[in-house]
Amino acid sequence: MIKIKIFLGVDHQGVKYKNKIIKYLNDNGIEVETSILENNPVDDYPDFAFDICHKVLKNHTLGILVCGSGIGMSIAANKVKGIKCARVFDENDAFTAKNHNGVNVIAMGINIPLDNVYKIIDTFIATKNPSEERHLRRIAKVEQIENGEYNGL
Repeated sequence: MIKIKIFLGVDHQGVKYKNKIIKYLNDNGIEVETSILENNPVDDYPDFAFDICHKVLKNHTLGILVCGSGIGMSIAANKVKGIKCARVFDENDAFTAKNHNGVNVIAMGINIPLDNVYKIIDTFIATKNPSEERHLRRIAKVEQIENGEYNGL
């Protein structure tokens, strides 16, 4: 069995789910590493997204980000070259984000019930990366845009 490690970043709102997600993942045999940053009532989500995304890239693994809505974290994460992050709201989002778009990070908000958060995480981890040519072609175009090489228009 392959040992997986997940990097988890939460801001002051996401801290509501932090220990529950860690326990859930640990109980399922998954190692979790959190941000080096401490949470406080006025922390900033971009700092956590930046820290976690660099760890994901360095370790070639997956990341989970949680903030109030998931939107801010996903925007910040997608500014890190090599990161593909999607804000997900349900299992279908998690599946599509990874299987069609090749995301390595998901972002969620605290408005999602915890039982659903667990289902989203399970789906994200279990879903295989894209293999269909149409998805790979589209991902390559996004990477070209990121690298300033896209001339498809």
